[in-house]
Amino acid sequence: MKPPADPFSAVTHPDPYPYYRELVASRPLYRDDALGLWVAASADAVTAVLTSPLGRVRPAAEPVPSALLGSPAADIFGRLVRMTDGPGHGVMKPGVAATIDSIDATRAGALAERWAQTLTAGIDPRSSPAQLDDFTNALSTYVIASLLGVPDHGLRHAERCIGRYVSGVSPGADVERLKRGTEAARDLIDLIGSPVIASEPGLLSVLSREARRAGCEDAGAIVANAIGFMTQAYEATAGLIGNTLLALAGRPELSARIPTDAGLLDDVIREVLRHDPPVQNTRRFIAADGRIAGRRMTAGDTVLVVLAAANHDAAANPEPERFDVARAHRRTFTFGAGPHACPGEQLAITIARAGIEGLLARGLPLGSLAGTVTYRPSANVRVPLFASGTG
Repeated sequence: MKPPADPFSAVTHPDPYPYYRELVASRPLYRDDALGLWVAASADAVTAVLTSPLGRVRPAAEPVPSALLGSPAADIFGRLVRMTDGPGHGVMKPGVAATIDSIDATRAGALAERWAQTLTAGIDPRSSPAQLDDFTNALSTYVIASLLGVPDHGLRHAERCIGRYVSGVSPGADVERLKRGTEAARDLIDLIGSPVIASEPGLLSVLSREARRAGCEDAGAIVANAIGFMTQAYEATAGLIGNTLLALAGRPELSARIPTDAGLLDDVIREVLRHDPPVQNTRRFIAADGRIAGRRMTAGDTVLVVLAAANHDAAANPEPERFDVARAHRRTFTFGAGPHACPGEQLAITIARAGIEGLLARGLPLGSLAGTVTYRPSANVRVPLFASGTG
């Protein structure tokens, strides 16, 4: 199999991991002149970039993508704690983290099981791979929107809007996708910002309380970050469910144990997060001249942080090519590190577990999956598509 041409094409390659391991071994942190950016691949380099005060999550000259300016999509994007640095990040991050920490695991698990059962009830995963793709996309929004306080009758609308918004703000979105994303952003602001949702005893009310406790009085920022819970999970959870299904499909000895081995599925999901993660890379933008991991960088430089390569660094995870559900001292970089580390790992595992259990209960034939899969076009998220031509 021909290796990927670069870290971007690796995201949708059938097996990018030998390539990633080669990057770690020979080019742990290098300047790629063809791409016009730095590439961090090793565990040490990825950690150094993500924790460096020189790095920012957006270019200083373009805190919001220019294509979004003046639209409701910009009102969301520009307030997301994961897309901001400086005072705005410092005020909102504690409130966001406290809100995630407040999630009751039992309630989240019950909601995930309920919606997994409801959404799989109307599909036949044995004969409709397109419906399988729809399910992996939808589940996280149904669960998180429910946690926020969105009533059942509003969940389908919320899921459609999240999908359109995520597609519209993606780099390279065409005019039509951008238009649909902007319209969806307006609908999401209206939905999550409505007095009905605000009055519910859900995550939105917790976020509002915790944000104000941290010093944020911007109601728009509170609504935007509530929406951000759904947008950040949308593709990542779809990828996690899909990649776990593929891991089980290729390892029948594991899938046979799932029904009787309590806790095994969680162990499989955690190893998938390391071995075949949904989020493959992220970026940092250098705000000032300085050194990171021994390399001299200049203000205006961009660093592609290849999280999936760091997961396959033997210095962090011995024998990284081996899929080991009992791996000791596993180090997973998929959720980042430093001030912008994502606090949603356990919630992602909870949703993915419920989704996979729901599909298996419906008779999903795992053995038929591996030969049909392609990947959604993306420069950073690895999401299997089980229906040819979907996306």
